[in-house]
Amino acid sequence: MDVLLCSYRNCSERMRIIRCCGPDDFFLERVVFPFEVLTFHCPPASDVEVWARDSLGVVLTEQLSADAMAMQQDGVLPRPEWLPQVPSRAVGVKGNASSVCLLPH
Repeated sequence: MDVLLCSYRNCSERMRIIRCCGPDDFFLERVVFPFEVLTFHCPPASDVEVWARDSLGVVLTEQLSADAMAMQQDGVLPRPEWLPQVPSRAVGVKGNASSVCLLPH
């Protein structure tokens, strides 16, 4: 099974919950603390949801595709494992939670 290496950075001051659902019953759920970077593997064409707590309870703040969050692009060599892995491009953003807090390469 092919997998994507994806990354999400929580740029907010509040905890976020990441849920990734993919083909063949793939499911991943993780808590991402403020300013933490979550790196994860998932099948291509997976859907990623970002959930946050507000005054109404837990609400969906972002819906992203895993393909858009992929750290590696076709034809581009991945960074060596000993270097910090960072997202290579921006994706959609809403509110403070975002996966686009890019660091220079």
